[in-house]
Amino acid sequence: MKKLSESKAYGGIQGVYSHWSEATNCEMTFGLFMPEEAKYNSVPVLWYLSGLTCTHDNAMTKSGAQNWAAEQGIALVFPDTSPRGESIADNDDFDLGQGAGFYVNATQNPWAKHFNMWDYITISLPDLLFNNFSLDKDRQSITGHSMGGHGALTIALTLPNSYRSVSAFAPISNPTESDWGKKQFSTYLGEDKKQWRAHDSSILMREKGFPGPVLIDQGSSDQFWDLLNPEALSDAITYQKQAATFRIHKGYDHSYFFISSFMEEHISFHAEALYR
Repeated sequence: MKKLSESKAYGGIQGVYSHWSEATNCEMTFGLFMPEEAKYNSVPVLWYLSGLTCTHDNAMTKSGAQNWAAEQGIALVFPDTSPRGESIADNDDFDLGQGAGFYVNATQNPWAKHFNMWDYITISLPDLLFNNFSLDKDRQSITGHSMGGHGALTIALTLPNSYRSVSAFAPISNPTESDWGKKQFSTYLGEDKKQWRAHDSSILMREKGFPGPVLIDQGSSDQFWDLLNPEALSDAITYQKQAATFRIHKGYDHSYFFISSFMEEHISFHAEALYR
């Protein structure tokens, strides 16, 4: 692991690090905010998964999350959204290839060699973090935005014993029925749609639900509403009788202005679960 930068923030440290990942077979970069409490004890962890075109940097610098995490004594992890590099497969479309890993393990060439973001988020990066930082493996929660909201929900619904709570900002909620999903799944996973179902939060919610609390925030003026299909997730929550809060915020769009407006509430929501 290489330290790229460390800056004091809200009494804690906002760091940026890189490391070789066996999951993605390349060098990866991530941001990590450690609150002041980490000097003395292991602290709980909130994972933040970013959306299409983002790197580790977007939420780290735009969301305002460190302020609220410092108040709650919670560490924040900001992973990248895909493998990157000159030798790594890419596509000219913004929603495919580098910056658009979709948090799946690709099975199709040329993507399978590097695009294993599911294993990176659930195995590779956690192993590194818990072996090198004062973090409590038994107290983890996860959140994300758009493609990252899709990742957060599908990971939490598939690995419910690993996370105490899950939230999402404007998640891609029904990718098996959306152009933000069909395109990527057919490219990364092939044409067997049975494989796609494991990465659709509306399907997973309807089938199994989540044992902990769930919070979903969606802007009513989101310019990508039709691609996100929040109605499918809302219907699945109702069908499952899931303990969830699903909020539609009038006038908000898909931007980081929306995320930063409600980040304090998401941090507090997770803090309640992480410290109970």
